[in-house]
Amino acid sequence: MTERHPPVHDGHLEEVAAWHPIEGTPEKRKVAIGCSVGATIETYDFIGFGIAAALYFNTAFFPADDPLSGTLLSFATLGIGFAVRPLGGIIGGYLGDRIGRKPVLVGSLLLMGVATVLIGALPTYEQVGIWAGILLVLVRVVQGLAFGAEWGGAILMCFEHAPWRKKGLYTGITQAGFPVGLLLANLAFLISVPLGGTWAWRVPFLLSAVLIVVGIVIRLKVEESPEFEELKEEGELSKNPLLEVLRDDWRNILRAFCLRITETAGYAVSVTFMLSYVAAEGLADRSVTLTATMIAAGIGIAATTAWGALTDRVGRRPVYLLGTALHLLWGIPLFLVVNTGAAVAIVVAFVVSYAVLQNCLAGVQGAWFSELFATKTRTTGASLAYQLSAVVSGFTPLVTTALYAGFGWIGPALLFSAYGLLGLVAALLTRETWGRAQRDDVAALERALATRSSVPAPRSGTPERRTPAASATD
Repeated sequence: MTERHPPVHDGHLEEVAAWHPIEGTPEKRKVAIGCSVGATIETYDFIGFGIAAALYFNTAFFPADDPLSGTLLSFATLGIGFAVRPLGGIIGGYLGDRIGRKPVLVGSLLLMGVATVLIGALPTYEQVGIWAGILLVLVRVVQGLAFGAEWGGAILMCFEHAPWRKKGLYTGITQAGFPVGLLLANLAFLISVPLGGTWAWRVPFLLSAVLIVVGIVIRLKVEESPEFEELKEEGELSKNPLLEVLRDDWRNILRAFCLRITETAGYAVSVTFMLSYVAAEGLADRSVTLTATMIAAGIGIAATTAWGALTDRVGRRPVYLLGTALHLLWGIPLFLVVNTGAAVAIVVAFVVSYAVLQNCLAGVQGAWFSELFATKTRTTGASLAYQLSAVVSGFTPLVTTALYAGFGWIGPALLFSAYGLLGLVAALLTRETWGRAQRDDVAALERALATRSSVPAPRSGTPERRTPAASATD
């Protein structure tokens, strides 16, 4: 049997409509919310580590007599979690394409929760010396594996339940879980600042236990992907999705990898490193940078969804071209604005960097990356590309810190712009998956099915012959 691709790829759209209704499944809204909630919780855990690494871990888990070395070691620990994310993506993608998307969703969230709570209970360098850093690395590895498995399962579940003409909107809702998690993580650290000492960073990690329980309950109620169930029923599951996607779709993996580097590594410069930079230069205190990040994240919740919805109207590539071009141009102005030291200017810099630039790209990725790969290898392909880029992102704060030490702020600024240039070239080389032709084809099919459904049923005793789409929506 010929491999089925997403609806926008398949030339026989009416046949595809039989097993994936144009209007989406009845569970589409619940799935989108459930996946978004899970993404929120996992982002809270993972971003929380990034915040703590920038603000506290350089002295809590490493020698305090050399702040720069402590910062480098802290960011290196942050990078380790990103380095193992591709392995988590491979494992989660393989299992998602073999046993289903739902088990991966629940398992990754549980693993992430346990690791995050343990971080809040770890001993410090003053208590156990070098073992503090070793234990932090071990827990960080577990975090990275879990987060690597999370994205592919969540975004693909949402994509495969969504209406054909609103996949950008629905996957944008799931992607919006990330700014929600960012907002909650920063809010937790802002509130915990007055606690002082180690409690300032322990409490946010310990509080995640409550979120984990809520998230698991929600995800257990989410239905499995209809497209995966269809493949399973017809015996079309890939025996080795990793090998198959590397053999047949390695070019799309490379394209998506480069596309995402702009978004994720750009965030590592403009937000993660910027938190440390502002503190090191004495431009503002921690409450200002945390507040700026919270405002940016709050706006980003709506922005991510809106950017995703925009792609349903104009296509995936035009929005991504806009976002990467803005990244290319924003590097030097970003640091010039922050260097003023004005609180309002710092807030504006964070809002532009996150709600406009980063969210512009993140809102597109869910639909575009999913559409690049065939159904039976989609989780593996999308996850692999998405998480491989995380390695670059994870070590970007370390590289950025080194560039700052050697060249001043111009080094990180040019690196940020270079990431934008890479994404711009990749966007130009990646095919449009939801262009005018695809949108017109689906609109024509909708009109045809609507006309057909309005024809009166035959009055004879012979049972009516029903269209595939009608059968699928019963």
